[in-house]
Amino acid sequence: MNTLLTGLAMGESPRWYDGWLWLSDMGANEVVRVDLDGKSEVVVSVPGMPMGLGWLPDGRFLVVSSLDGKLLRREPDGSWVTHADLAPLSPFPWSDMAVDGRGNAYVGNIGFEFGVGEPAPGIVALVTPDGQVREVADGFEFANGIAVTPDNRTLIVAESYGNRLTAFDILDGGGLANRRVWADLPGGFPDGICLDADGALWYADVPGQRCVRLREGGEVLRTVTFDQGAFACILGGPEGTTLFVTTAPWPPPQDGSRAGRVLTVEAPARAVGYP
Repeated sequence: MNTLLTGLAMGESPRWYDGWLWLSDMGANEVVRVDLDGKSEVVVSVPGMPMGLGWLPDGRFLVVSSLDGKLLRREPDGSWVTHADLAPLSPFPWSDMAVDGRGNAYVGNIGFEFGVGEPAPGIVALVTPDGQVREVADGFEFANGIAVTPDNRTLIVAESYGNRLTAFDILDGGGLANRRVWADLPGGFPDGICLDADGALWYADVPGQRCVRLREGGEVLRTVTFDQGAFACILGGPEGTTLFVTTAPWPPPQDGSRAGRVLTVEAPARAVGYP
């Protein structure tokens, strides 16, 4: 295990793209990218708290602005515009996102005011490439990490409070059908997730301070533990076999200190699918 980056407030939604690791530092309201030498830079500040990241097939960058329900898009000239307005579907915070190979963005909403209100069911919204928005599934117990298989046919949602991974078939128009449990996770609290070429899935677990690799049905293949909460993970690097993990203390320190990190672990199978 190696340390790639330190000094984060709270890293989320890591993505490997174009030779960089990109992530949302939600505690600092910044999107950051870092190279394999650990050199980092701020890509954009997002006052509404950045969460899920992704790219359209033409390379335009998408960022979820969690608290104000905006999906932002960077244009080729570097300007930022609103790709879609998610707020009419829910007033509560938006979480992770996966953009599939067709440019459909799936965004989770937690369904309640985190840390204030009682937990309530959340939803997943679909944003089509032209910015049209609709709800495609509901009833999630804290919809968090989202992944899409490389054939664009299956979507998997991490339900952090439901202790499970839930799968759907993706229909031709982007809708979801055939809801089913991909894996029950007794004692597990899945956050960010990613897929590998052996058909396995990695999930990060904040209270468990770990990342777990498992097969559909729940067979655990590997567990990597940390000394902080593991918020999200992604496979990437030159061979696609480096697992990048964002970790941070939980509960967060009250003194505003930045103890969050990005750690790396070599994995047995390369990245596939989305994100």
